[in-house]
Amino acid sequence: MALVELVMPKLGESIMEATLLKWLKKPGDKVEVDETVLEIATDKVDSEVPSTATGILQEILFQENDVVPIGAVIARIETQTSTAHSRAEIATEPEINIEEIPYQPIPSSLPNRLAAASSGPRFYSPLVLKIAQEEGIGMAELESIAGTGQDGRVSKNDILKYLENRRQPSSASQQHSAVEATPEKAPPAANSQQMQVVSQPASESVGNQPAKQVASYHFPAGENVEIIEMDRMRRLIAKHMVDSRDISAHVSSFAEADVTNMVMWRERVKKDFEKRENDKITYTPLFIEAIVRSIKKYPWLNSSIDGDKLIIKKDIHIGMATALPSGNLIVPVIKNADQLNLVGLSKKVNGLANAARNGKLRPDDTQGGTFTLTNIGTFGSLMGTPIINQPQVAILAVGAIKKRPVVIETAQGDSIAIRHMMYLSLSYDHRVIDGALGSTFLNAVAKELENFDASRSF
Repeated sequence: MALVELVMPKLGESIMEATLLKWLKKPGDKVEVDETVLEIATDKVDSEVPSTATGILQEILFQENDVVPIGAVIARIETQTSTAHSRAEIATEPEINIEEIPYQPIPSSLPNRLAAASSGPRFYSPLVLKIAQEEGIGMAELESIAGTGQDGRVSKNDILKYLENRRQPSSASQQHSAVEATPEKAPPAANSQQMQVVSQPASESVGNQPAKQVASYHFPAGENVEIIEMDRMRRLIAKHMVDSRDISAHVSSFAEADVTNMVMWRERVKKDFEKRENDKITYTPLFIEAIVRSIKKYPWLNSSIDGDKLIIKKDIHIGMATALPSGNLIVPVIKNADQLNLVGLSKKVNGLANAARNGKLRPDDTQGGTFTLTNIGTFGSLMGTPIINQPQVAILAVGAIKKRPVVIETAQGDSIAIRHMMYLSLSYDHRVIDGALGSTFLNAVAKELENFDASRSF
């Protein structure tokens, strides 16, 4: 018999701890190597932790809602033989001794008043503090939330349930708010079914951030509506988009590309590609190829801003916006895209897209992007003006490929031909990227697609 220690895995470059959400196995249960043992959450994404060995789960060292540092031993698995091999035994990273290397949590991104509270008598996990910050929950309000976790801690479920209840005011308070917001002797609305909009102050301001005014919508009795609460991911997306528009000076440029050669090439090779590689080839890796070549010509598009400094990234990590079955959007990242050939890009694109749709993305899969591609043509859109994915400075959208009659130049003169045409749009941060550079880069991508080598192999 031998004991194999299950440790909290590395979850991303900036992630130093995670919250245990749910144990899927209990002591005495049999586990297989790579079988999911527990679910965890960080302030970025929820994830699963697989077993690193086959055997019996002998001991669990942390309970649900506990916050655990990366590298800490969270459970022990008893294997059948003393020479049993597991993925933990062949890991390249050295074992972390928690006693010899005391864990120091990273400072919370929450403003000082909330961050300081995490070191007080009542402990709050980084995930709970992150949600509190996003929802504008002040310290006094946070302390009023009843916790169901260990030692009365506020868990993720506790704060989400509190937020759900907070967004559903009683009918009496709704009537009171409506009366307060209606001026005396106001003339009646022209349409009795018109929706009333009441401006109400948000919760207590956090840190140095002033309280925001939140629009509260009240519907007349009998109005035929359905109210759907945003899930946490949708709220995070909404905040990320609004923050990006506040941070970057958005400008958009548009171009058109004749992608006939690329379309005809893909139609010709797709069956052979799938037969040889056991994978499908889509347009996305072809778009990424063109983007990578253009970034090498214009590296400022692969940068970010730090105060009054421009940080030009030498590594090219391309994010690709991916729609989830829930309707939400996530952006997995193809690391070092410039070092992959077409087959490698195709496998990365397909692998990350499948992992996203099946909820199997790792936290590190969405980190470190330096430029983003979104294919809005997948849903039939011709063009769009996407919002920059911070802290990047540009995002490229490709529209649907449509056959249209186009005037082309030939040796015999101009003629009209049916061609496969596509619109491209680039949103960029005007603080750094001027119109000339943004348009030049966009047209460089369009030319790469138009000059696609139809005789190439894959």
